[in-house]
Amino acid sequence: MTKRTERNRINDPEGLRQRVLDAAYGAFCTRGYNATSVHDLKREAGATGGAFSHHYPTKKELGLAVLETRVADAVEETWIAPVRSAATAASGIAAVFEAIAQELDEQGTVSGCPLNNLALELSRQDDDFRQAIEAIFGRWRSAIADRIRADQDAGHPAPPDAEATATFVVAAYSGAMAMAKASQSAEPLRTCARLLGPMLDPNTGSGRT
Repeated sequence: MTKRTERNRINDPEGLRQRVLDAAYGAFCTRGYNATSVHDLKREAGATGGAFSHHYPTKKELGLAVLETRVADAVEETWIAPVRSAATAASGIAAVFEAIAQELDEQGTVSGCPLNNLALELSRQDDDFRQAIEAIFGRWRSAIADRIRADQDAGHPAPPDAEATATFVVAAYSGAMAMAKASQSAEPLRTCARLLGPMLDPNTGSGRT
């Protein structure tokens, strides 16, 4: 590494912080939090020990930052925003399932849901991790429930119990992703989406408007 590169990195602390978060997000969600060492992350982010510790003095602080930024942002981008902007909750949820299934088809491999992966590994390990994970699940469920209630208010076909339905949708997706990871196939997602259709749109049973 040249001195010029060192100066560039030192003079770009925010860029370094983002690189560390990106490296940790990728590693924690695929290899796992416990299987990833700080040494691995320093190397992958191109960070010195001092610069790394300046931003994240402990691995736990980094893990919480990954949950509260990268994982939360992924749920927002993948699920919450599309459902909020869709014509109905049913059409938005169906579109999300299909978009993710198509993405997995194109990738040819399934790493699983980042939130689900970390929930299974960390929820019993540390209460701070558990609370951060549950907060993300809570925002996810609330966004779906709010959209279902908006459909009810607008007179669109919608399940009567918004909260229970939202919990069921998130649970169905999480389970389908676990099965997709085990089978390395997107078909569990498509199967769940097809069976969710009649529940989400009782009038047509299609899950779409």
